[in-house]
Amino acid sequence: MVSVHLSGEMSGTVDAARVAARDAVLPVEVVDSRSLGYGLGFPVLAAAQAAARGAGLAEVASVARDTAAATRSYFYVDTLEHLRRSGRVSTFANLLGSALAVKPLMHITDGSITLLEKVRTSSRALSRLEDLTVTAAAEDPVNIAVQHLSAHARAQTLADHLTARIPKLSHLRTVEVGAAIGAHTGPGMLAVTVSPHIP
Repeated sequence: MVSVHLSGEMSGTVDAARVAARDAVLPVEVVDSRSLGYGLGFPVLAAAQAAARGAGLAEVASVARDTAAATRSYFYVDTLEHLRRSGRVSTFANLLGSALAVKPLMHITDGSITLLEKVRTSSRALSRLEDLTVTAAAEDPVNIAVQHLSAHARAQTLADHLTARIPKLSHLRTVEVGAAIGAHTGPGMLAVTVSPHIP
């Protein structure tokens, strides 16, 4: 069995899974995705594909880890208020002095959410999100997930632009995030995850 989880930097779930794996009656490979949202979802899907092809336990776990390592996630929030309320605002302490004016672009590095850029307007932030995604996709076949919270029109516009700009886009899905992520980001959040396409 392969068990893929939310980043250990953001949750204790992966550590709990490792403890449980030691007592499991079946062999269990625990994988820390070092991400969340579709940064976790794409490694899970890749692992499931490998398992469906008949890959063994070690190979399935390796596919999950390799996909996670090659996956990139970027996101934008309308306001820092929800991050502050959730207790995660310390990560962005250098933004507090101009919180009302700044539209932060963030990404996930080493399993944690970190500031990527400070942008002054939402339109500029969304344009940069699009450009960052195109750069991450490069010339390779990729899968992309556009994720949002109460921002369907923005998400669809971004998805349309990415479809037009990325020549080797294999699959693109647009989804609304659940409560666990939404509670930290608030409405208006827009995220993009780019992952290698595995035939």
